Formats: sequence, structure tokens, C-alpha cells
Amino acid sequence: MTSVVQSAVTDVEGDGEVVLRAVDIAKNYGVTRALRGVNFEVRRGKVITLFGENGAGKSTLMKILAGIEQPSGGHLRLDGTVVELASSRQAVDLGISIIHQELSLCPNLSVRDNIFLGRELRNRRGEIDYAREDEVTRQLMARLEEPIKPGTLVADLRLGQQQIVEIARALATEARILIMDEPTSALSTSEVQVLFKVIHELTAQGVAIVYISHHLEEAIAIADHAVVFRDGELVASADAREIDLPWVVAAMVGRDAEYDFSGEPRNVGDVRLSVEDVKVVDPDGSGRLTVNGVSLQVRAGEIVCLYGLMGAGRTELMEALAGREPIAAGRVLLDGADLTGLSIAERIDRGLGLVPEDRQRDGLVQLMSVGQNLSLASLLSTVKGWFVSRKLERANVEAQIADVHIKTAGPQAPITSLSGGNQQKVVVGKMLLTGPKVLLLDEPTRGIDVGAKGEIFSLIFREAHKGLAVLYVTSEIGEALSASHRIVVMTKGRIVREFDPATVTREDVMAASGESEPDAGAHPIGAAQ
Repeated sequence: MTSVVQSAVTDVEGDGEVVLRAVDIAKNYGVTRALRGVNFEVRRGKVITLFGENGAGKSTLMKILAGIEQPSGGHLRLDGTVVELASSRQAVDLGISIIHQELSLCPNLSVRDNIFLGRELRNRRGEIDYAREDEVTRQLMARLEEPIKPGTLVADLRLGQQQIVEIARALATEARILIMDEPTSALSTSEVQVLFKVIHELTAQGVAIVYISHHLEEAIAIADHAVVFRDGELVASADAREIDLPWVVAAMVGRDAEYDFSGEPRNVGDVRLSVEDVKVVDPDGSGRLTVNGVSLQVRAGEIVCLYGLMGAGRTELMEALAGREPIAAGRVLLDGADLTGLSIAERIDRGLGLVPEDRQRDGLVQLMSVGQNLSLASLLSTVKGWFVSRKLERANVEAQIADVHIKTAGPQAPITSLSGGNQQKVVVGKMLLTGPKVLLLDEPTRGIDVGAKGEIFSLIFREAHKGLAVLYVTSEIGEALSASHRIVVMTKGRIVREFDPATVTREDVMAASGESEPDAGAHPIGAAQ
């Protein structure tokens, strides 16, 4: 096994000429040093995968390679020539395109208009050629095996489909260097397989791929070469054939740091949340049931994982429980009291809170500070007389920053200055400040690294020990097995199986969700409902 190489220079072996080289790249944001003299190579027809915790500098380097940010020091060489990328448009013109970690789509525009925004196709008269754009969009969607029509508004798409549009927009540039920053964070297993097929096609055509993902096993599988960032420096480099998961984790965090809460003691109390035959209708007007007769219970101190593929109805269920979507039939009870018909604010007041799937769109207010985001949902609890007690609000915020271990310059720091993992801690901390009895979390670790995942689940298990009932959604089988007391599998709007993570196998859960064929030796503890 290759040991961690303490080196600031990548040494990519094998075929593929160097098409892009970063030389001694540094990036400072005030007194913060995001990158410290990084040397990095991208080779033709190869996939180089970047690993590192949130805040390690990966995305910052990618933004520099894509012309979005300019370095504080060092330079870039494209085909051996020094280049200064003043804008992302200039980078695209030179054949460098990026798929962003956080979606950069315009929700009020169609899929077609998002794909060609700023680079519209025109006919001989100089007019936008919508017919040709429609045809190219259909071809891209067919290539990605996603039945999305060109005229569909992006706002009407689920998060995974929006991610597909982001990928299609990058593919439309026909780049020779394609940067993929967390391209699969919102994709289902089948969608990931399609993307990997496209990546293999691109590299066969000579396209260089730079790939970032916190899904470590997936990233290892697609890589030709791997490098690891830590604290703004490139600290390890190896051929992908010579590495494994423990090597990556040790290089990322400087120690073995896989999280596993399967041995945590269980202290389960009375039923807190009871979902009784709940049905939710798709808001698209088709009348289709996205949630079809779901019943489940979550007890005080219990952590229940709702596992399933994209489109299984998990998010629709969570949003209906939280009051974001109407319930067509059934009841939602909290400590025996019916919440059906109550608003989101009323449910929060009763003790039910949701951490949404899309933290950027639904969990955070981008123009507010860290402290303002943290106190937003619990602000009424700080009102004294007719006014908000700023002293009490500040005390609550500062205590929560320390309690949830948010790495920030302080309560006044912009929320955008935080890494993805710390932004997620803010969203979780915001709901914990409301004093919930039941906490709903929809993909709570989407787009964050293994270290931050461990911290998030440590926080969740700590609160469960105090009596909090937790229901969370995940599409990562490893999370379901290592960070829950009970696994409930959902598919096609229904709960189909229930398992004990202490005795079930990965294959059992995947088979129940429809990802693989059933294992003849499976021993589920529950039955289909």
C-alpha cells in the first residue's frame, strides 16, 4: 500500500500529456490562507480525483482553474503557456469548464435557457436559434438518460434533476478540461452510473477530468490518479490503483477517522412521532401520489434512518411532515397531538423541525451572517416585552456555535465564508435552538466530507441520548448501517421493509430499495406494509 506522500507536487504517471499545470498557487482571503503554494497537474484523457475535508482548499483551487477566482500568488500554464484567467467566460473559451458544487442555475428559466445562458446558439440572422438549442438539449438529456424536456422550468425540477442540468450545461461547452466539483451529491445510484459512463466516454475522447467528491469509494473507483488536500496544501499523491479508503481518510484528516455509531447504547422511550397512513399528492397536477399510505413511529431517543433511492418519495414525506407540503390523507401526531393542518411555524413551536435537503436554497439566508442564520427560527424566544433582546440572542448564538463546533470567525461572519460542512452545522444548530422534540433531517451529510459527517452524527447521537427523536433521510448505505438505530426502506412512495442495522447486510438493504437483486440469506426484522 502506498504511504501518504508529504509532497506539494503531483507526479502523475502513465499516459496523457499535461494540458494544465498550476504552479505555486496561493490564495489569501484577508488573513486566511486558503491555498499555500500548490503545484498540480491535469493530464489529457485522465481522471484526477481530489480528496480533502471541507475547507481544505479543493474548491478554491478549482475556482482558480476555472477563472472564477484569481490567485494571490503563482500562475497557471495551459499547454505550456502561462495564462491569466480573468473570468469563467475566458476559461470556457480556452476549453475549461466547471460543474459547481453548489448549483448555479436560474430557477426562473427553462432547462434549455440555463444550458445556453451566455452562449446562445444563433442563426445566420443573428437571432437565437431556439429550435437548435432544443435539439441539443434533448440530445444532452438523452445522453444523461434523464427524461427532462427543454422547456421545463428549473424551479419545477427536483434537486437531483437540477444537478443533471448543471452537468448538461458543462457538457454543452465541449470542454477539453472538465472540472466536476461534487457532481453526484444529489444523484441517485443509477444516475451516478450514467455519469460515470459519460466520464469514460469523455476521457476516451481525450478530455481531462478533475473530479471532487465526498463519496470516497465512488471517487476512488473513477480515478486514474488521486491527490489529497489538507489545510490549503497538497499533502499526498498516488496512482489510484495503489490506494484504498483507509489511505484516503488517513491522508485527509491525519488519522483513521471513519465514523461508526453502531455500538452506541440505545435508550429508547415513548413514541414521539407517529405517522398514520399519510398520502401526499405530487404538486405537478398529475394527481400521482408521491407518498402512498406511509405509517411509521419514532420514539424518544431513537434515530430512524429512512433509506431509499431518489424519487422514492422520501423528501416529499419529510416536507409534508414539516408542513411544507399539504397532506392529502392520514395524520401526523406529535406526543399524541394531531399536527395535521398546522403551519410550519406552529409545528416548530410544538417541537417538530426540519433540516432540508438543499441547505443553500431552503436552509440558509445567503445575505445574513452566521449568527443571524442560527437565531432565525428561534428569534421569538428572545423577545422581551416588545423587542428582541439582542443580548440574549447573542448569548444563544455564541453558545450554539461552541456547542455545535462551527468553525467561523464569529457570529458576524458571512454565512458564505463557511465551508459546506460548517454551513450544514449552522442549519442543524438553527433547528436545535428551537428546542425540538422531533428532528427531521433530509440528507444531512450531502456534499460534506467524512470528518464533518462524523461530527454531524456525533451531534445527532448526543441529542438522541438526551431524548430527541430523530428521523433522517439518506441515500448512502454506509450511513444507514453505521449511524442509526433502525432502518426503514422506502420505494415508490411506500415503506417496504424495516431492518435492524446491527444484523442486516448492505445487500439486504440495497435489495429492498431496488438497487440490487435480493440476497437469499437476508434476515429482515420487519415485513412489507
